[in-house]
Amino acid sequence: MNLTGKVAIITGSSRGIGRAIALNLSKNGASVVINYSSDEIGATETLNMIKAAGGYAVMQKWDISDYEACKKAMDFTLNKFGRLDILVNNAGISEIGLFIDYTPEMWSRMLDINVKGMFNMSHLALSAMLKNTDFSSIVNISSIWGNVGASCECIYSATKGAINSFTKALAKEMAPSKIRVNAVAPGVIDTSMNKWLSEEEKKELEEEIPLGYFGRPEDIANTVCFLCSKESEYMTGQILTVDGGFI
Repeated sequence: MNLTGKVAIITGSSRGIGRAIALNLSKNGASVVINYSSDEIGATETLNMIKAAGGYAVMQKWDISDYEACKKAMDFTLNKFGRLDILVNNAGISEIGLFIDYTPEMWSRMLDINVKGMFNMSHLALSAMLKNTDFSSIVNISSIWGNVGASCECIYSATKGAINSFTKALAKEMAPSKIRVNAVAPGVIDTSMNKWLSEEEKKELEEEIPLGYFGRPEDIANTVCFLCSKESEYMTGQILTVDGGFI
């Protein structure tokens, strides 16, 4: 999957799935912009890992829920590289709990990051991508709970369902302009997002997954890289589920 000469922005790439995506895209030749909002140490680690592997990346701090901050980050990218070919909307937050116990502040924050952040970045990326003569790619990170919903994660599930619908609609809108839009819906992935699970709960959950184990961030990164490459040039508007057969 040759991405040489491509420029990619990956939101939330200071750790976990975002870091794995940044490393994979870089390994395949892309220049990478690492986004973080608070974890400067993690972003620096991602940057150093890319450099150690012979890749090229820069890191920038901005809040994806703030349109003006996103615009400044996009201007920085275009001034630095002159183009944008790939956007991966990975940044997201979750809250575990009964919907009746949520507060408006809790769901507003989740909507701001998971949905509004995707809107902000995609809106700005399209203007840059329309100038490209070859295919550009937007990949949104959804979740299996966006497909089927999860008890005690109602708002999170709703935001991921919105990502799926947005992906399908924008793909139809932008296909004539050679901009492909797809999504990846991870299952249970071994990241810090699942640190609240006890060892017993982890074991019980693994037993429910047909392949018998949690996915790795690299499993998602491999799928994202495929969707950004020429190998998937006839795919758009798709939600690829990577969950070990869980749903």
